Amino acid sequence: MEIIVKAAGLLLSLSILVVIHELGHFLFARLFKVRVDKFYMFFNPNFSLVRAKKIKGKWQFRFFARNIPDAFRPKLDSDGDPLHDNKGKGIFENIPLEEFDDADWRKYPETTEFGLGWVPLGGYCKIGGMLDESMDEGAKTVRYEKWALESRPVWQRMFVMAGGVIFNFILAIIVFAMVLFNWGEQTIPAQNAYMGFNYCQIALDNGFENGDRILTINGDTITDISEITSKIIIEGKQNVVVLRGNDSITLLLGKDFSEQWLNVRAKMFITAIRMPFVVDSVMPNSPAEAIHLQKSDSIVAVNGKYLADLSLIRQELALCGGKKIDITYFRQNKIFTDSINISDAGTIGVGLVNANKYFKTKTLEYGFFSAFPAGLKLGVETLMSYIKQFRLVFTKAGAKNVGGFISMGSIFPSTWDWYKFWNMTALLSVILAFMNILPIPVLDGGYLLFLLYELITRRKPSDRFMEISLKIGMGLVLALLVLANGNDIVNWLSKFF
Repeated sequence: MEIIVKAAGLLLSLSILVVIHELGHFLFARLFKVRVDKFYMFFNPNFSLVRAKKIKGKWQFRFFARNIPDAFRPKLDSDGDPLHDNKGKGIFENIPLEEFDDADWRKYPETTEFGLGWVPLGGYCKIGGMLDESMDEGAKTVRYEKWALESRPVWQRMFVMAGGVIFNFILAIIVFAMVLFNWGEQTIPAQNAYMGFNYCQIALDNGFENGDRILTINGDTITDISEITSKIIIEGKQNVVVLRGNDSITLLLGKDFSEQWLNVRAKMFITAIRMPFVVDSVMPNSPAEAIHLQKSDSIVAVNGKYLADLSLIRQELALCGGKKIDITYFRQNKIFTDSINISDAGTIGVGLVNANKYFKTKTLEYGFFSAFPAGLKLGVETLMSYIKQFRLVFTKAGAKNVGGFISMGSIFPSTWDWYKFWNMTALLSVILAFMNILPIPVLDGGYLLFLLYELITRRKPSDRFMEISLKIGMGLVLALLVLANGNDIVNWLSKFF
């Protein structure tokens, strides 16, 4: 069930992002009077689940319909033989509209065909006269028609190509804003974590100790706990000052610390905020009731081992499952030790005081209008953080940690949570915008690079150059997909071997 919920969250999120991305291309194309042939959610090899097209003012629908061939054909000479250009490639021509039957949707190219495909891995917007990675021969035959993309000025084509990225970033801002408006922003100020933190093993190996409180990183005072991982792992800052007991200790991390962290696939830099083990309630007929533990008792030692932190006490109790041990606890400023029979599950049958009692959270609430500037700020910060994090992809450890669909699905909660869903959707929208603006042929950024070249030189790249570039770009994108999803498969198999 958990897998189904995660998969549903990922599919819904990606569907929203793809539709919004393609809608950006669609609306800018229509703004500049460029024809859009098709707008599809999901891919539709061979057939589509649903097709819709407005013809003579009325909508027509077709269900489970096979794909319609494109409206072009090989051009023939006077003898009926196919014509070829001087490079031996076939020459094509548009099929005259009068040759189509009135029921054939190809007779009405001025309106867009909308559809729902059956392969839920994306979607597309087919813009009239646009040469893309398919090197569609039909697009070549109409590329200079008055309604085709290629007939528009460079600046208009740049907006059409950037439309998807623009809309994805706008979506992220709107979603962040609405999340802040509905749920507010809750953080734990670093100074409230008065018992310090527990750290992952790689941090301990590099000089941190459980219980350290981080004061500054590269001279910047830490005011919010969320800053710590960002500055150390993502930004790669190395100079960390911690408070250990009553002493300030300076730790100088290695330049490869982020790579070390990635190599061990640590999920978190800070594994827990340290807090005391304070009883809030005692369960009937439990080991705790048998020794008369009371509300507000604070356990500080197990079998003579003093452990101030809740998580460490839990670990120690788990190791003592089914045994009779001694526990030490404070009650009204006095210390007591008693013997207790631990359950086989390693528990004593108590409810604990909520962490909020010890760590006062800081909650910022936003009105409808004030949420949008805050959403913009959060969107920009998320983008900048991802750009800084992207540098790790080019390291050996980073390449091993590039994730595909399984990794993306794993970030969604196993039980449905709208707050987490919308936060993840906004994050993925920023990532999708950034990845698409990279200057790689077949991505939006690659097309923008070609248009920038045209703007500067006042001449278009040749079809041959475009064809080779798009093939290279497609190869790079496919290689990245294989790497990302291959890593997921290897990581999944490593759990069994």
